[in-house]
Amino acid sequence: MIVLLGVLVVVLGFATRRNPLLVVGVAGIVTGLLGKLSPVEILRTFGESFASSRSVTIFAITLPVIGLLERNGLQQQARTLIGKLGTKLTTGRFLTLYLLLRQLTAAVGLQTIGGPAQSVRPMIAPMAEAATERRNGGRPLPEKVREKVRSHAAGTDTVGLFFGEDCFLAIGSILLITGLVNSTYHTHLEPLHLALWAIPSAVCAFLIHGARLLRLDRTLERELVTANAAMAVAQEDSEKGEAAK
Repeated sequence: MIVLLGVLVVVLGFATRRNPLLVVGVAGIVTGLLGKLSPVEILRTFGESFASSRSVTIFAITLPVIGLLERNGLQQQARTLIGKLGTKLTTGRFLTLYLLLRQLTAAVGLQTIGGPAQSVRPMIAPMAEAATERRNGGRPLPEKVREKVRSHAAGTDTVGLFFGEDCFLAIGSILLITGLVNSTYHTHLEPLHLALWAIPSAVCAFLIHGARLLRLDRTLERELVTANAAMAVAQEDSEKGEAAK
């Protein structure tokens, strides 16, 4: 059990907002030393782990493509598309639909469809902002409201992926759990069993987070009314000051 102190290193590192790569690296070294591995064995384990999962770095290939698409107006086209979908598609409803899509694609093994870099920043966040701007009469959003919309777009992607991918029986987490349980407790746990039991959690996550997203519309509306009122008062004071001069 003492090797689990490596998890404590991760928790403390993230709580103190240290560099994530440094925190994970130190946690791995601490875990290896507590597990009585030599420095050479720890280094070998790092190398083998990187070599076996180097495919996770494939996202770096997509970044230049996304940059070129954004440079050529991808975000503007996403905003235009929202304008054509009608006034009934609010920010909360749009993000709820994306949550459903993200969960369904992750549940069938398409985890790479979506993500902060691939979808949220270039398309989902601008479309959510455009829906909010339409509710604001086409006026630019206050910075606080804009950041809230962006954070909910990113959070929706994370929730959809996290609870959807466990419904796919060939995902790494499912295989890790079954392999560990079967080898440690000498049982016969099938990946399909875990995937099926993950479905109720995914449904509950959709209902709970979907309700939060639908409630977001009322929250944004209140904040926009407050911000617009404050802006009107500031503009009126400015006009009075200029008139007094």
